[in-house]
Amino acid sequence: MALARPARRTLVTSFAAALAGTAAAPAAARAATAAPAPAAVRPGPAPLRRAHAHNDYEHPRPLLDALDHRFTGVEADIWLTGGQLLVGHDAGDLTPGRTLERLYLEPLLRRVRAHRGTVYPGHRTPVQLLIDLKNTGEASYLALHRRLHRYRRMLSAAVDGRVRPGAVTAVISGDRAARGPMEAQRLRYAFYDGRLDDLGGASPASLIPLISSNWTHSFGWRGVGPMPAAERGRLHEIVATAHREHRRVRFWATPDTPGPGRDAVWSELLAAGADHVNTDDLAGLEAFLDRHDGQRR
Repeated sequence: MALARPARRTLVTSFAAALAGTAAAPAAARAATAAPAPAAVRPGPAPLRRAHAHNDYEHPRPLLDALDHRFTGVEADIWLTGGQLLVGHDAGDLTPGRTLERLYLEPLLRRVRAHRGTVYPGHRTPVQLLIDLKNTGEASYLALHRRLHRYRRMLSAAVDGRVRPGAVTAVISGDRAARGPMEAQRLRYAFYDGRLDDLGGASPASLIPLISSNWTHSFGWRGVGPMPAAERGRLHEIVATAHREHRRVRFWATPDTPGPGRDAVWSELLAAGADHVNTDDLAGLEAFLDRHDGQRR
């Protein structure tokens, strides 16, 4: 992605010297006028590439709490209301000023600029911004597309079916009416969140890089006792199929109450190679993934 370039070295020359083709100032003078080199970015702790903050906006510090816990996925529900994209789970939760730009896009852009092209300093791991459209799917998406254009320098994009990676990847979920206008665009700054029935379909990964599904619609196991062999086989097959198609997998509605049942489900997700582990418990998932360091990256 293109970031602000350092100022070019300036040479103080006179018109006569320029005509004569001679340097107007010695090397010492040129060095004195040169802009200082940008400071090197010191790498921070490694981000957790499987960690996804479900309903991230409900935390005391949306986005920032997730980044403090090294998450690489955050989820924001948005409503198109009065021309603004307001963040909240239900219409009654909406507050003027809590916009997608203010809570997510602007702080992400500040970090990407500060870290010379990445969200996490010294790490190229992209951050996924999952945007759940809660109303007027097509109108909401088109309004969102216009907003995303302003942040295009940090965003992954698709141009005529070719993906240009960025520091932040926006993925559209929620109201399914967004799919039509997205499929029609030659240039997009966002991607579509597919479902299990998109596996094996004609839509390419350049449109649908992510497959999301409700855990309880496919699996009866909630972490108590061993996972049934048939369900474990189904989980592994879903993930393997998605990966063959260059797609990632996320399940929501997995157990999220701290305890052995949740840990058992999370362990099965890691063993199957699921790409995102969904939680509202940021500290709990961070600690779990750190304990499973060999499997988490």
